[in-house]
Amino acid sequence: MPGKILVVEDEPRLAALLADYLRRAGYEPHCVGDGREVVPRVREQPPDLVLLDLMLPGKDGVEICKEIRSFSSVPIVMVTARVEEIDRLLGLELGADDYICKPFSPREVVARVKAVLRRSGGEPAAESRGLSLDKDRCRAVLHGRDLDLTVVEFELLHFLAEHPGRIFSRAQLMDRIYPDRRVVSDRTIDSHVKKVRRKIDAAAPGEEWIRSVYGAGYKFEAP
Repeated sequence: MPGKILVVEDEPRLAALLADYLRRAGYEPHCVGDGREVVPRVREQPPDLVLLDLMLPGKDGVEICKEIRSFSSVPIVMVTARVEEIDRLLGLELGADDYICKPFSPREVVARVKAVLRRSGGEPAAESRGLSLDKDRCRAVLHGRDLDLTVVEFELLHFLAEHPGRIFSRAQLMDRIYPDRRVVSDRTIDSHVKKVRRKIDAAAPGEEWIRSVYGAGYKFEAP
């Protein structure tokens, strides 16, 4: 199991609480409270994952994330106290692997950390979990059953599957599946997702491959 987690949090009690839960889960947490210390620490002692708070003294999480991405692909989970901030973070396309909103339970954080590390450490591809996507023929097969997706539905599912775990806003998804930038409602994405989910459920009842992230958008995650 990947072990070293860099917890970047300027509230000492919260940092200690997160470190305690991560330690119980078998990880090796290290806490940093000043934004200026993060990049040098990642360069000198590369962690397996960075849990990065957005609001920090010295340097904010957005700038830190950009700097880290200039030299490292280490998984980054960003933390913010405001759900509306996620839209801005998504718009910046920082390259973070996941986002968590305060308040949260430490158990949720541990679960997210495990999920991101599992993906970055080689989680089985969708094809090996029962979902096969043939881009040339716009064909999606789940557990041997053709999902019979429309071209737009296939493009949506395929794009999300190419970036497992990454959250995409409705606007980003519209730009992807409607490259001609036609004027459509952002709720059009919700409609497409609903139809894809319905077809997936018909083939594999109870399996959820496209997950909603409240206030942010959608992400692909194998069940």
